[in-house]
Amino acid sequence: MKKIAVLLLFVTLLIAGCGASNSEKKAETPSQSKKPIVIGLMPDTDSIPFIIAEKNGYFKEEGVEVTLMPFKSAMDRDAAMQSGNLDGAVSDLLAVAFAKSGGFDVCVTSMTDGNYRLVAGKSVDLANGVSTLKGKDVAVSKNTIIEYVTDQILAKNNMPDTDIEKVVIPQIPLRLEMLQNGKLAAATLPEPMASIAIFHGCKFVTDSAELGINPGVMMFTKAAVKDKNSEIAAVYRAYNKAVDYLASTDREKYIDFIIEKNGFPSEAKSALKLPSYHKAALPEEKDITECMEWLNSKKLVSDKYSYQDLVVKGLF
Repeated sequence: MKKIAVLLLFVTLLIAGCGASNSEKKAETPSQSKKPIVIGLMPDTDSIPFIIAEKNGYFKEEGVEVTLMPFKSAMDRDAAMQSGNLDGAVSDLLAVAFAKSGGFDVCVTSMTDGNYRLVAGKSVDLANGVSTLKGKDVAVSKNTIIEYVTDQILAKNNMPDTDIEKVVIPQIPLRLEMLQNGKLAAATLPEPMASIAIFHGCKFVTDSAELGINPGVMMFTKAAVKDKNSEIAAVYRAYNKAVDYLASTDREKYIDFIIEKNGFPSEAKSALKLPSYHKAALPEEKDITECMEWLNSKKLVSDKYSYQDLVVKGLF
């Protein structure tokens, strides 16, 4: 009988021990073991999959704690990145090259689906397409992705950038207002401002997506890629879930939320044309090459960074 009692006590303790072990494992959730990630967003369409991933709980599903930090200007975003307040950000190839040239080690981890559109005023006759704008005022922001896209559009139409009269207007709302009021022949605008201009009667000329110009990227610090590799991979799994959601869901179910969260003008609900979002992918080598050639030709960056210098693989 004593042997049976001892055996029963041993079995009871074993079961209790296993239960405690399983309980401890259950308590050790992925989010507790992973490091938090902070990502900077701009008020544009590139940021929408991240906003949807947060809203729908995809980051939590992937066991990663993500803070999305909104910025109104690229300058503020880049300052936050360099001060160590961000791990990554929705950005562009120019910003990556400028940061790296300035001694701040960042890298490209994926492309994004932002679109930049050349839009003409209401009274402009576009019978000859882009070449119609020869000699006319076209608004840009100097030494930015906007000027880069404008120059690339001209180049793809066999026009040097001297064929147009560039008017430098850094403030996007002012650029939009002047275009709509007929004070400019054309302007290059990001979304949703381009769609709003077209909604109010301005004319679509062409855009970066139509011409295969893809300067929009996600950038992360080299430190984050090194120390938070698995967390960034989890972010991209959540991003891909958001892309699936956007592709399969009626926009009426999320458009009000997107407009409010991004601070888009109310007209964007009807006007905004969302891109066809793609799951996480690396930029093509030509995107890097073309951007670097432009930066070098403008003497904005002296280094001739290659694809291998800027792009990190293996995160998705």
